Amino acid sequence: MAWTGSNLPAVGEYNQTVVLDAIRRHPDGSTRSKLASVTGLSSMTVANVCRRLLASRLIDEHGTRVSGPGKPAGILRLNPDGGYSVGVHIDPAVVTYVLVDLAGEVRDHTRSGTPSAQDPRSVIDEMARSIDALITTSGVDRSRVLGIGIATPGPVNIEDGIVLNPPMLPHWHKVPLRAALSEATGLPVVLEKDVTAAAVAELWYAEPSDSRDFAFVYYGTGLGTGIAVAGEVVRGISSNAGDPGHMTVDPNGPVCVCGRRGCVGYSVVPRALVERAQREGIMSGTLPAGPAGIAELDEAFSRLAAMATGGDQRAHAVIVDAARQLARAVVVIVNLLDIERVIFGGPFWSRIAPIVLDVLPGVVRDDPALVPPHAVRFTESAIPVDVAAVGAASLVFDSTFSPRASTLLISAD
Repeated sequence: MAWTGSNLPAVGEYNQTVVLDAIRRHPDGSTRSKLASVTGLSSMTVANVCRRLLASRLIDEHGTRVSGPGKPAGILRLNPDGGYSVGVHIDPAVVTYVLVDLAGEVRDHTRSGTPSAQDPRSVIDEMARSIDALITTSGVDRSRVLGIGIATPGPVNIEDGIVLNPPMLPHWHKVPLRAALSEATGLPVVLEKDVTAAAVAELWYAEPSDSRDFAFVYYGTGLGTGIAVAGEVVRGISSNAGDPGHMTVDPNGPVCVCGRRGCVGYSVVPRALVERAQREGIMSGTLPAGPAGIAELDEAFSRLAAMATGGDQRAHAVIVDAARQLARAVVVIVNLLDIERVIFGGPFWSRIAPIVLDVLPGVVRDDPALVPPHAVRFTESAIPVDVAAVGAASLVFDSTFSPRASTLLISAD
């Protein structure tokens, strides 16, 4: 989808984001005349915007390109060192920190154990120290760091920047993370639900030809769905959209914590698959309950996936059943949103991806409940390191540089 601008003087800032976004989507470079063509802006408007972007070092001019008679046109590209952002993904098992440049390159990353202290101040202090160390060791110009993006499990209060009470983070109760971390680091902070951050990342890193209508299925300790429609993420009225966990996929399945049977978020997550394998004697051992068992879950799930891909038929059947159940949830999501693509990712995803992607597309395609007549593509996230952490970093760029028609609305106040 190509964003087009406006020549009205009142929306100069919006036009700047339109031009910058167009340059970003052409990594091989673009000329001013090409930018005018793809954005719908006048040549003079594009020239003025590019002058400001060059002065702020957000873009560079490299070489020239000959296209017809006249003076060769300068080639404009993003300046990777024009700005940086820090992305933080808070997972029940680990916190991932990434430093991303304006061109989308991950310059540095690190991980630490997820803080579990009940005192929010100690949590904030530990995160601030990790962020400071990341910026220092990366060697980038600290003055060009635009801000920090945080991706956290929901539910969250985005308006106030508060992490409410994530089920797998029992000590994180109403933590005022945004304001406290901004105060501790001196940087602007944006807070987002992790699955939404992942969807933002997919939009930010998308090729020009990629679909802008998709669902991102996040497979971690829990199951979540980030949604993008017409090139914008769907957040919902409280910014907690994307929780399909209590969607029934097996009426005869195990009883979920909500009291219903066969909820997808209870049936297909790593803990459920490992516990089934242990009950059926495929694997030995018993997982500790709650967040204390995260490390053991990670190890056991890796063993189960390795057995399944290595030829153990019973282990393979466990993953296949999960793929079929997940496919039923995907059908509901596709029907509801009429999307063209489903993207899979998350910390536990890659271990079962070969089996799931061998089974799930056919189950979705052959499901009599599938309504949209078009084909649905199933892909894996190509984003490096940790998609939610990179998504959190993208949030900073997205909030700063991505054009939004909503910014043109004039308030009646």
